[in-house]
Amino acid sequence: MLYDANYDKELETERIRCKTLCQEYNNLPIQDLDSRRKLIKRIFGKTGKTIHIEPAFWCDYGSKIEVGENFYANHGLIILDAGTVVFGDNVFIAPSCGFHTSGHPLDFVRRNQGLEYAYPIIVGNNVWFGAGVQVMPGVTIGDNTIIGAGSIVTKDIPSDVIAVGNPCRVMRKITAEDKNNLYQRRY
Repeated sequence: MLYDANYDKELETERIRCKTLCQEYNNLPIQDLDSRRKLIKRIFGKTGKTIHIEPAFWCDYGSKIEVGENFYANHGLIILDAGTVVFGDNVFIAPSCGFHTSGHPLDFVRRNQGLEYAYPIIVGNNVWFGAGVQVMPGVTIGDNTIIGAGSIVTKDIPSDVIAVGNPCRVMRKITAEDKNNLYQRRY
């Protein structure tokens, strides 16, 4: 369903409220972890007990974001949450990643009217995103998966795999041998 992202006053009010809270979050002293945790819990719709997001962090509404336990995101996280964004437990996000639920019509007439659509993004448990990953609307990522740095995820990715590229695609299953490797350059 299309919605009016540019001219709907209610949506504009919600975005301004959220971005004001994000700005406050980003300006808190780095060492004030307690205030940062309390404020991010006000921004998000649902969180686990253990959550840590390095500034700068931005989102559109906040109320449509849910994170599980032991959530960590490094600097530069952007979540455009016109649609729901759900992260499972033990999700780690490297710097400069984005999760984008919104899209625009291909037809320029409707696009120029400010119309958008939004599809949810669902991320399972124990998922690791490398630096610079971008996740597009409507994507589901399974449990225990690694998304390699610089990937653009346009389609669902199953559980227990390493996926990389533009567009992101499965390179291989994660194996028992991987438990013994700290880092492997080749996928």
